[in-house]
Amino acid sequence: EVIVQTPKHDTHRALLPEDRIADVIRAYYQRYEDLDRDERFEYLLLFRNHGRVAGASLSHPHSQLIALPMVPKRTSEEMDAAERYFAKQGTCVYCDLIAQELAGGERVVYENERFIAVAPFAARFPFETWILPKAHMASFGSISTEDVPAMANVLKTTLLKLALCLGNPPYNYIVHTAPYGSPSSPAYHWHVEIMPQLTRTAGFEWGSGFHINSVAPEEAARYLRETEVREQVS
Repeated sequence: EVIVQTPKHDTHRALLPEDRIADVIRAYYQRYEDLDRDERFEYLLLFRNHGRVAGASLSHPHSQLIALPMVPKRTSEEMDAAERYFAKQGTCVYCDLIAQELAGGERVVYENERFIAVAPFAARFPFETWILPKAHMASFGSISTEDVPAMANVLKTTLLKLALCLGNPPYNYIVHTAPYGSPSSPAYHWHVEIMPQLTRTAGFEWGSGFHINSVAPEEAARYLRETEVREQVS
């Protein structure tokens, strides 16, 4: 499915007002809940491609969702790793990540009462940024009415900082969520991963599975924190 984000053709997500971004998040949630009732589906993949380099085939601002009859390999690996951590430590690895980043502060890009944006430790790509709810929620479907405007605020602010700092780069963002069959996992924590397309994945990365990132996450977070955001609406 294609979720059209605005009637305006020549704009992008970072320039939308927060209330319009909140409307898009509500559309995500409504489609997530509706497709959960279809027994054929085990997972809902929500994502946005911005810019041709990032795979956008349509220039009009839009997001996409694909309902899958299986759990993707990437999600299964994340779930397995989170469950191993939980079995060993007794806590959610993402909740511990949030606590560690808030205590250190070096990799925090932005936060409000309900959400935090961070440059993840050992980021795979320059200026890779994650958005996480501060409260533990395994499934995107657990988002509350009160969470929506807070998520809109942190998403707009983060995307606008990236646009201003990096000259409106192409990017992908993906909502990572627990499968429909595990909506209350104590080990997993839903989040959004934003990946600016500033470099090309080449032979070493494809051959090894390792990523070369020329920008330390602490430096990326500092650049983004220091990028002043003024209300910009298109």
